[in-house]
Amino acid sequence: MTKLAAPLLVFDLDGTLAETAGDLVRTLNFILDREGLGPVSLADGRKLVGQGARALIQGGFAQAGRSIAGEPLEALFRDFLAYYEANIAVESHLFPGVVAALDRFEAAGWNFAVCTNKVEHPSIRLLSELGVAGRFRAICGQDTFRVDGKTIAKPDPRHILLTIEKAGGDPARAIMVGDSKFDIEAAQRAKVPVVAVDFGYTDEPARTFGPDRVISHFDQLWEAVQGLGLA
Repeated sequence: MTKLAAPLLVFDLDGTLAETAGDLVRTLNFILDREGLGPVSLADGRKLVGQGARALIQGGFAQAGRSIAGEPLEALFRDFLAYYEANIAVESHLFPGVVAALDRFEAAGWNFAVCTNKVEHPSIRLLSELGVAGRFRAICGQDTFRVDGKTIAKPDPRHILLTIEKAGGDPARAIMVGDSKFDIEAAQRAKVPVVAVDFGYTDEPARTFGPDRVISHFDQLWEAVQGLGLA
């Protein structure tokens, strides 16, 4: 008889597990100031964070009525990462209830993974700084997987499916937890149930995108997952 894979929770990072907007927007404003552009407010920056650093930079330029793409964008992206990694957890912290939720699910036999549109190395570094990196069987970023010579990221469903595979899980016994349209769409396309948090980084309410459950605090995650039949 084939042994079932342990159930797996796959988490987004920015705006789901951790409040990171302060450090990300501060990094963006460092880049914008260097380019002679005005700063982006934290409120405006929060709406862009879930789309990745390139989109964050482009949003900062758009606010100033300018566009950026191609190699100039890639050069600023590299500078962004260098500054960000050197200042990765100045303001960032786990959302309330995260550790207690991980404890409860772990005691019940669950495993964990991270699937984020953040680059893999700073993702691992941030979770290490926050003291929880070792709890995840896989921490996968926008540069972790290459398919047909190209990197993949959410909303591509393969980003979630390959993360599940790397963590030793089974898509039929996995649940995605995220905050953005990208998380929800990727999970839906991967046919993986999705729980949305309503306190993350999105310009529209998370429930707008049709997740299976919505929670407002990690204290509610156990009940939400039970309602999906895997707890």
